[in-house]
Amino acid sequence: MSNHRSRRSFIGHAAAGFSTLALSRLAQAQPATEPPPRTSLIEHAVAAPVRIEVNARPIPNFAPRDGSRTRFGSLEYRSGLVLTSPHRGFGGLSGFRFLDTKGERFLAISDQGTWFTGAIRYSGRSMTGLDDVEAAPVLNAEGRPITEKRLWYDTESLARDGSLVYVGLERVNQIMRFDFSKGGIRARGEVLQAPPAVRKLPYNKGLEALVFVPKGQPLAGSLIALSEGGFDADGNLIGFLIGGPTPGQFSIRRTDQQFISDAVLLPSGDLLILERKFSWFTGIDIRIRAIPLKSIAPGAVVDGPVLFKADLGHEIDNMEGIDAHVSADGETVLTLVSDDNFSLLQRTLLLQFALVE
Repeated sequence: MSNHRSRRSFIGHAAAGFSTLALSRLAQAQPATEPPPRTSLIEHAVAAPVRIEVNARPIPNFAPRDGSRTRFGSLEYRSGLVLTSPHRGFGGLSGFRFLDTKGERFLAISDQGTWFTGAIRYSGRSMTGLDDVEAAPVLNAEGRPITEKRLWYDTESLARDGSLVYVGLERVNQIMRFDFSKGGIRARGEVLQAPPAVRKLPYNKGLEALVFVPKGQPLAGSLIALSEGGFDADGNLIGFLIGGPTPGQFSIRRTDQQFISDAVLLPSGDLLILERKFSWFTGIDIRIRAIPLKSIAPGAVVDGPVLFKADLGHEIDNMEGIDAHVSADGETVLTLVSDDNFSLLQRTLLLQFALVE
């Protein structure tokens, strides 16, 4: 086995835990009722806002064994970066949203309760690096880091409605809202009232994706919340419509043993769901499915075609975030980010694809 393949096998094993640092999680050895030791939860937390350096190494080919290939399902590979930083709090990226329409300014969140903001630098269509990156702790209503409260650290999902930013906390299955017009990443969060069923989602398989539906779309004003691994009676994944015209619970048909890791709503009205699964034999693989927004309603079971698949033969890692923007030449560009779990065996990747179908 080559060193390249061996490293990817380890990545697959490490990624199986999805959102914890311990490799023991891969075998589900840690009791579901007990959190990791408190010191491990805040080891990488940011104590105050700070400007950080982030280095970027280009990924010229998404499929290293076939450097001429750029088409992958309905996506065309544009560029990718491996991100590293001397700042030890950098990593664990679990949510990603653009703050502008050009695909430059971004907001990301770490699963250790840290905001990251900055700008993607481009040369033509290709990403070349990040500029002006700043990190800051996610704050509660009292202005204290949320990580000071037991289990309030697993910040896995992110949604935007203008200056309002929503964050899902997976372990406690709560949703917080921040008004970025009041201090940006220094804004204080308030806990939203969520449906009781949200609080009953499985431990560490709870809220993994949040999407706000803007004006002009079906379900405008709704916050769509998707569980990573909460199942209905038929084994399908549970989703929620919170607020908006028709609040309620719905299901996403589960196929190929996939779990949800994030989602993004396109102007076309398709909800793209980023999914992943792990096998001890093949490692981790990911896919993107398109769900028509108009099909989502309380009580519905929704499904849609797979647009994209990738495995460890491609330049992937534990992909946990997805967003979209429309480029100057009219292309719909998808940006994916990975959670490295603060592991030396994993990488923080930033990948971009154009949606061609």
